[in-house]
Amino acid sequence: MPRVKRGTVRRANRKKLSKITKGFFLTKSKLYRSMKEAADKAGRYAFRDRRRKKRDFRRLWIVRISAAARNNGVTYSQLIHGLHALAIEIDRKMLAEMAVKDQLAFADLVTRVKATITEPQRVVAS
Repeated sequence: MPRVKRGTVRRANRKKLSKITKGFFLTKSKLYRSMKEAADKAGRYAFRDRRRKKRDFRRLWIVRISAAARNNGVTYSQLIHGLHALAIEIDRKMLAEMAVKDQLAFADLVTRVKATITEPQRVVAS
């Protein structure tokens, strides 16, 4: 079997790893084994949290919409149901933005929803 020294390859790999772990705490940015473990763990967290971020933002938007809807005298579920009934296709991100930055437009939207909610439901005989 031929002899392998891998001087430059090893240095390049360690350099790449130290670039990833730059700024990590104590030995996690200094010692090779610790650098490797820290980089692996960081990669796993990053992968997981890219998916988690979508959930977290949706939850935040729903909380903001719910709070603004209750200030206007309607619940979150009633608001969403009313928007579907009116065929208003606006996503939760934009609703939350309206609730925070443009309360008048949001209140107008809620009044339109309230009008559809208070209308009596037609019962279809089967």
